[in-house]
Amino acid sequence: MTQIPTKEQILDWLADHPGAGAKRDIAKAFGIKGAARIELKRLLKEMEADGVLARRRSSFHDVEKLPPVTVVQILAPDAAGDLFARPMEWAGSGPAPRILFVAGPQDAPVAEGDRVLARLTEVAAEDHSYDARLIRKIGVAAHRIVGIFRKTAEGGRILPIDKGEDKEWTVEPGKTLEARDGELVEAEFAGPRGRLGLPRARIIERLGDPTAPRAVSLIAIHQHGIPDDFPDPVILEADTAEPAGPGAREDLRDLPLVTIDPSDARDRDDACLALPDDDPANEGGFILWVAIADVAHYVRPGSALDREARKRGNSTYFPDRVVPMLPDRLSGDLCSLHEHVPRACIAVRMKIDSGGNKLSHRFTRGLMKSVASLEYAEVQAARDGAPSDRLKPLVDDIITPLYGCYNALMRARATRQPLELDLPERRIVIGEDGKVASVAFKDRLDAHRLIEEFMVLANVAAAEELQRLRRPLLYRVHEEPSPEKLEALRDVAEASGFTLAKGQVLKTAHLNRLLAQAEGTEFDELLNISTLRSMTQAYYHPQNLGHFGLALRSYAHFTSPIRRYSDLIVHRALIAAHGWGDDGLSPADIETLEETAQHISDTERRSMAAERDTTDRYLAAYLADRVGSEFAGRISGVQRFGAFVKLDETGADGLIPVRSIGREYFHYDRDAQTLVGSDTGVTIGIGQRVTVRLAEAIPMTGGLMLELLELEGNPLPAGRRHGGKGGPRGRKSAALKAKERGVARKVRRSRNS
Repeated sequence: MTQIPTKEQILDWLADHPGAGAKRDIAKAFGIKGAARIELKRLLKEMEADGVLARRRSSFHDVEKLPPVTVVQILAPDAAGDLFARPMEWAGSGPAPRILFVAGPQDAPVAEGDRVLARLTEVAAEDHSYDARLIRKIGVAAHRIVGIFRKTAEGGRILPIDKGEDKEWTVEPGKTLEARDGELVEAEFAGPRGRLGLPRARIIERLGDPTAPRAVSLIAIHQHGIPDDFPDPVILEADTAEPAGPGAREDLRDLPLVTIDPSDARDRDDACLALPDDDPANEGGFILWVAIADVAHYVRPGSALDREARKRGNSTYFPDRVVPMLPDRLSGDLCSLHEHVPRACIAVRMKIDSGGNKLSHRFTRGLMKSVASLEYAEVQAARDGAPSDRLKPLVDDIITPLYGCYNALMRARATRQPLELDLPERRIVIGEDGKVASVAFKDRLDAHRLIEEFMVLANVAAAEELQRLRRPLLYRVHEEPSPEKLEALRDVAEASGFTLAKGQVLKTAHLNRLLAQAEGTEFDELLNISTLRSMTQAYYHPQNLGHFGLALRSYAHFTSPIRRYSDLIVHRALIAAHGWGDDGLSPADIETLEETAQHISDTERRSMAAERDTTDRYLAAYLADRVGSEFAGRISGVQRFGAFVKLDETGADGLIPVRSIGREYFHYDRDAQTLVGSDTGVTIGIGQRVTVRLAEAIPMTGGLMLELLELEGNPLPAGRRHGGKGGPRGRKSAALKAKERGVARKVRRSRNS
């Protein structure tokens, strides 16, 4: 007799298959046939009567919009504690719309990873497109948390390590895995709230001493669910791989290609060479070669290596370690373009004119041999006239032509005008004891920009080549700002006394002119931050929607297949398009291209969040010994609960809680992004210079609490908690000045109309 599934099994299956809820789908999934279907029908009706299931009619809807009732998955709370969700199914052309989950007073609690049936309402909010209200939960994920275990007589509790998170979890006896008090643990959801009102968890892994060296990145790895152990079949495939031979490859070993990387580079997946073009018709032009490690030769479609690489999506980089996409046998050896060692590659030869325009390109699958593994700083020193002994022989034939080609590309860049946001990048150096030895901002050298320009051009060539051959690929997509965000930026610009083009197609050149207008003024910081916040997030997609930030019509990632799965897909597409072997893009790759695009876009964001959290924790640990010290900084954000400050010295972000500012109440102006004192009128807003005292540094969460001492060089005026005038008003923020200037301009216009 056919075994009828239990109610729990049906609910679990529906949670994993939200798009397949018909009775025939359930019957097929559990192998129910014949007379057993009657019993299944009875069970489903019983579940419906109990309110566990609800019957849904088939309906049609715009594919660019979500249906009014749909299944969503709850995401982790954001910094403000709001819960967002993602639709389990999305057929639109762009990224899935953002959904804010609005919990009702009688709703069952939900957690990250839960799948719920929700009623959606379309809204015109700045940071989301839909509000979602709970209809019912259809599945509870094995929600995992990382925290500090505290032993109690009843088992124990897990204290959170997330910044802004204060929820604790209870652990019953027998589910502690014998964890010691104070130990870092990973746990998963183990049931509803208990008698103390706290959710229950079971410990699944003990992670050791939270203060131990390298524990900071370990926390982020587990917290964000980043796979860091390779399964045995993956290691076996990598360890048994052999170096690629010449075969049918083009022999490029005589080309003096070089790699240029940071001094601490873990892998070398790109090499380059520039030669003056000897074609009389291209006077002042160059031949630029870019050769990329042929990862596709070793990571074949459907293999264990391929499945694991796709699962990871990309490598994740921390100050003290790397979680690679590929095992070290490949990433650090066979696929790394070490000097004087033959390596398989896919290369592109590009013909560049004196104005930096690409005239033509040709792709090939070859075998190369790097003549030198160089570092950015030494290449720049050689260019500036101080070459090291090993670079002296390379200056005339290699270094000088590289910079000549770069200067030509910069002329084309000036014409194209990609978005010019200069965002300093921090460098955290970890000492041998596992602690932060120093924090500084990375130098931006022409050597860095040179490689970036070469790689951008190679990525463009790859996209154009596959378009020409009408082959599927994954584009790197960066859409222009939404009309709402653009209008908000325009308001800030006009209110600040500047102009942003209106009534025409927005180009990055317009934004660059705006930033140039603001440079050196009191509105400089405000306009840079506002422009950055108006941008959308880049993602991967099989449809070409252009790259707004780079001002490019077609762009794909081709140059880093060791650390990005997207680039491996592009390599396979090139292999299949040119008939270079049987390891090209497979039918399965093509069939799941859109799913892969969404997945690796998600893993990229996951890595960014983990890297950011790790940096925050290291900075908090670095500053923990300086509690009580004063720092200079700038207001970088304002919320109802306080103001965020970016410290000049380290770039660390700290919070000034609104309750700690002065002796008066502060009103939050959402439009102006300011906090205004009720008594003194002192105004705190984005872009202001401040002096703060470090009140608290919490390495475990990465949180920094600050005390405001001076605003724009002036001490805070004294206020009173209840009524009255408190004293002189503080300097107005750039945001408030901009707002007032805009109001005045509108008044003048209305009077003159």
